Amino acid sequence: MRITIERSNLLKSLNHVHRVVERRNTIPILSNILLKADGTNLDMKATDLDLEITEATPANVEQAGATTVPAHLLYDIVRKLPDGSEVLLATNTDGSSMTVASGRSKFSLQCLPESDFPDLTAGTFSHSFRLKAKEFKMLIDRTQFAISTEETRYYLNGIFFHTIESSGELKLRSVATDGHRLARADVNAPSGSEGMPGIIIPRKTVGELQKLLDNPDVDVTVEVSDAKIRLTISNIVMTSKLIDGTFPDYQRVIPANNDKEMRVDCQTFAQAVDRVSTISSERGRAVKLALTDGQLLLTVNNPDSGSATEEVAVGYDTDPMEIGFNAKYLLDITAQLSGDEAIFLLADAGSPTLIRDTAGDDALYVLMPMRV
Repeated sequence: MRITIERSNLLKSLNHVHRVVERRNTIPILSNILLKADGTNLDMKATDLDLEITEATPANVEQAGATTVPAHLLYDIVRKLPDGSEVLLATNTDGSSMTVASGRSKFSLQCLPESDFPDLTAGTFSHSFRLKAKEFKMLIDRTQFAISTEETRYYLNGIFFHTIESSGELKLRSVATDGHRLARADVNAPSGSEGMPGIIIPRKTVGELQKLLDNPDVDVTVEVSDAKIRLTISNIVMTSKLIDGTFPDYQRVIPANNDKEMRVDCQTFAQAVDRVSTISSERGRAVKLALTDGQLLLTVNNPDSGSATEEVAVGYDTDPMEIGFNAKYLLDITAQLSGDEAIFLLADAGSPTLIRDTAGDDALYVLMPMRV
């Protein structure tokens, strides 16, 4: 294999692909990235056996061929090469090493044979549809913060995607919950998604996907089966295993009869919560909300370090009430709201609260209260 390629193109593709590779691997080939030169492209592929990303990049191919080299090492080398430079990638005659040369810099990397590189065979996909990157990113951005990190409830370690009838329209919906809070977002279901199986996309795949959806106007092709998902974004193809489990019936925890409405300026509220929670213990982080007519009093008490209060003007004209929440969870949710105001729909101190955005996108949040 012998090719020359622009550093900027090589770096951009390596940046997308190398992140899949775990820093520590017991299987040596999984530390490597597969490079395949053919025609006018260099194809790169990386996998951790659950997730695979491939990307094609234009290159000047003098001699076609394929090999695998350490992913993070190659990325670090290319990252440190000067801007605007050309990079030569060439394997030696027996394929045991690859030269990376640019200007006066020259590196020799050990190779492992291409035949050892695993292939995450996709199988057949039952459903295929196209979605604007902007819409897909919204579904992920609005919900990913609520993904559980508790490994014992593995079926909560991802985002649940499914289609559902809502207000007479078919929606593509994303849901994530960790048992303390729940996030839900909808977009109009694209053609081809009707009847797709409900799937749980793992947390690592979600994180990588967020970084790949950087151009809002690109179309994403989504292919789904019971066990895998394949996403094509321009010249990048991502294939991932899905979480094999049943997502709980989240509809049951979304309150329907919360009749106490509080409207508050989102930024003012978030800043006030952030300020008073400075004093709270990291472990509890509980903030008490005391609501009276047109007024909200935020209070934090920490027996070790003192207390803090702040008043915020709100739109509220129902019975006075007090309720406690985890401050971090409140801040996580308000960070997702794009409207000027947040709408809190409350029932009582022991029941879940519903939080909505005024910006009009189809997202809602449920937050469990804390004892304070």
